[in-house]
Amino acid sequence: MRVLVVEDDRALGTVVVRGLVDEGHAVDLAVSVVDATHALASTPYDIVVLDLGLPDGDGADVCRWMRSAGMATPVLVLTARDEVGEKVRSLDLGADDYLTKPFHFPELTARVRALLRRPPLAHGPVIEVGDLRVDPAEHVATRGGRRLPLTAREFSLLDYLARRVSTVVSRSDLIDHVWDGDYDGLSNVVDVHVGNLRRKLGAPEMIETVRGVGYRMRASAQ
Repeated sequence: MRVLVVEDDRALGTVVVRGLVDEGHAVDLAVSVVDATHALASTPYDIVVLDLGLPDGDGADVCRWMRSAGMATPVLVLTARDEVGEKVRSLDLGADDYLTKPFHFPELTARVRALLRRPPLAHGPVIEVGDLRVDPAEHVATRGGRRLPLTAREFSLLDYLARRVSTVVSRSDLIDHVWDGDYDGLSNVVDVHVGNLRRKLGAPEMIETVRGVGYRMRASAQ
């Protein structure tokens, strides 16, 4: 999944970005209201982790702008402001969750996972494709009842394809949502990860190569 972290404290922002990347997400960092709105206007994100105290304005303005623009992207407010009034204001402006600093990173990632499994995607919390089950909350995938030994990146790739079963997903779309902004586009990293994923699934035909475009997860395997 692709995450936008909006945090003007670059040291903290770097820590949050690194931790989310280790969880298998593709993550961008914005340090101001202007940076955040520009990023949101040009890139489809799956979730936004948003600080309120930004150098050029209030992070709540980013949330207000998103909702007025019709963006349903989940927003997790991450801020040192712990007053009840601030929490209520943020939630009233359209934020989906609120976590105060200092925080424990496992709680942050748990809240991110919880928001990512909510609508607007039509799937329930557990995604099922034939005998494949992908559980975003537990970060576990099984096939025929057998747990698949996936890396964080492989899980994110499988999750993204399974949510779009029978739909062709381009390589560029996979890069945008599964890899971080440091990907240079010059290697065959997507193909290598898809190959590893096919092997671990034990059914290479589940992920079909659409020549010149990308990949498609089939609704059923042979």
